[in-house]
Amino acid sequence: MASTVTSESPGTPVSSRPGYGQLLRTRGAWTFLLPGFAARQPFAMLTISIVLLVQHTTGSYGAAGAVAAVTGVSLALFAPFTGRLADRHGQRAVLLPGVLVHTLAGLSLTALALSDAPLWALFVAAVPTGASVPQIGPMVRARWGVKLQDSPLMTTAAAFESVTDELTFVFGPLLATALCTAVDPAAGLLTEAALTLVGGLLFAAQRGTQPAVGLKGHARVKHASALSVPGVRVLIVAFLGIGAVFGGMQVSLAAFSESIGEPGLNGVLYGTFAAGNMLSGVVCGAIAWKVAPRRRLVVAYAALGLTASGLWAAQSVTVLAGIGLLVGVCIAPALITGYTLVDGLVPAGARTEAFTWLTGAVALGQAAAVTIAGQMEDRLWDGAGFLVPMGGTLLALATLVTLRSRLSPRVVSRTVARGVGHREPVAVD
Repeated sequence: MASTVTSESPGTPVSSRPGYGQLLRTRGAWTFLLPGFAARQPFAMLTISIVLLVQHTTGSYGAAGAVAAVTGVSLALFAPFTGRLADRHGQRAVLLPGVLVHTLAGLSLTALALSDAPLWALFVAAVPTGASVPQIGPMVRARWGVKLQDSPLMTTAAAFESVTDELTFVFGPLLATALCTAVDPAAGLLTEAALTLVGGLLFAAQRGTQPAVGLKGHARVKHASALSVPGVRVLIVAFLGIGAVFGGMQVSLAAFSESIGEPGLNGVLYGTFAAGNMLSGVVCGAIAWKVAPRRRLVVAYAALGLTASGLWAAQSVTVLAGIGLLVGVCIAPALITGYTLVDGLVPAGARTEAFTWLTGAVALGQAAAVTIAGQMEDRLWDGAGFLVPMGGTLLALATLVTLRSRLSPRVVSRTVARGVGHREPVAVD
């Protein structure tokens, strides 16, 4: 029997086929979508802004990459704790001090770089800069979860957020690069700090759509960490592999373009990869899936591992662009399905934390892949860095296949009335 979704008027059925139009007509969605998009834009500007500023002041891409890597690792390590605090105390309570700390940390890092401070001082400033990055994407996903509950539109919402993230990572780096090259090397990081402050405060002001803090009567409900859910740990490994694709592609495509004497092709090749990701995400969200999410994830990840395994063998721009497009096409279904599984695996009071674990896993996988792929390109042969996406996805796929049983959704039992004056407990999944 086809699922239905309740419209804004209770009891009024709408089409059983989930779609973007139906999703965006969800009551109150726009109140958090617009400020959420503005608030997450700086996240995509941070790394490239740091690289361009530090490279300008030190003359070293190595130093610039190291400072950016410290920021990324700090983000990955602290993001889950930010998510857990948001689940316990409310998103607004975490966002308000968070955006202030991030703004001050970003300004401090900028001032230190411009004053030719020693590298260790930049590393110190990079830690709070990364640790305080507002987790807007996971918070938006958690708000969708509150709005949609068990609706079939959850997959559409996950796809919508994936496409939004991709758009952010297309426009953010372009804006940061334009500011740093055409205005001032510090303009990118300064703009990132300003947008974080303004966008974060606007998003925090939307109190009506944030998930409620778990209270029952006058006693606070005990919160278990999302990491205690076995399925979340499996998804973290899967998302580490996806991060390895992003990081390995960034370094290896740049090295490939440089090796053939066409550095300008780097943007074209990575843009092709990103375009495949975005288009696939749009299509994935428009499909009314009948296949269970766990099976979809295994199939999507197997396709990702297969396509990523062909990158290292590409010897021409055309072949590399084609394989890169296919890799991008395979990433979106894996990401979207992984986020969708969180709704069934994790209690509502821990979902923001769960989403931040996955976001942090992508960031950590990306930081590790950038470092390893860079070393392989320097020490081995041209194109050796493409082995990193292959290795990362295949290892994650092996873990996913072995532990796929842990991705089964939670079974929630409730009492259902049967007849008049008689109640019999019935387990309902």
